Amino acid sequence: MTPVLLVHGFATSADRTWGDNGWLDLLRDVGREPIAVDLLGHGQADKPHDPAAYEQLEALVAALLPDEPVDAIGFSLGARTILTIAADQPDRFNRIVATGVGANLFRDEPRDLIAKAIRGEGDTANPVSQYFAGLARQPGNDAEALIACMSCPRPRLDDGRLAKIACPVLVVIGDKDFAGPGEPLAEALPDAQLVTLSNLDHFATPKDFRVLDAALEFIGAAI
Repeated sequence: MTPVLLVHGFATSADRTWGDNGWLDLLRDVGREPIAVDLLGHGQADKPHDPAAYEQLEALVAALLPDEPVDAIGFSLGARTILTIAADQPDRFNRIVATGVGANLFRDEPRDLIAKAIRGEGDTANPVSQYFAGLARQPGNDAEALIACMSCPRPRLDDGRLAKIACPVLVVIGDKDFAGPGEPLAEALPDAQLVTLSNLDHFATPKDFRVLDAALEFIGAAI
């Protein structure tokens, strides 16, 4: 059966996002092989402190894919990473689930705000920056590597680039998510469905059963 690529968000890991929240067990229960990767600077991956090293973020993930197309599920930075690969190499994916991303992909990211927060210099009244600062302090994280990752600009995903993604995409986002709304992303993709979930913020997305159910059904892995 078709393997499933899973890519986590910024300042977390494959184990925390997909293992702890049950995704890996559920996929294995239905006979789907999960390919749960740690992005450069995260989890068990190398953690360089040079921002230039993170120019290879997407290429390193693409290098782990088998020759045949896979399904893919990504959260936040992981969703952006998958969409970037799909725009450059459309034949690598059958179906994509992009969670925790939307209109933010078309905005300039506040990379400096998050980097300052990780250094302990951020706005204590900003819950988003403080959330990422808290994640950076979790065991196993390397704050300098995360700052380097955040300091390296990611490839821009504009309408023209997203139009190259040939496979069906499910965009799942909460109505309380700062990355939203999801409509601009769904409208820029040639073949997309949008699911907006009520009373769901960015940080709870990977653990919300509605997200998990929608994602697994879309890739044909529902129990």
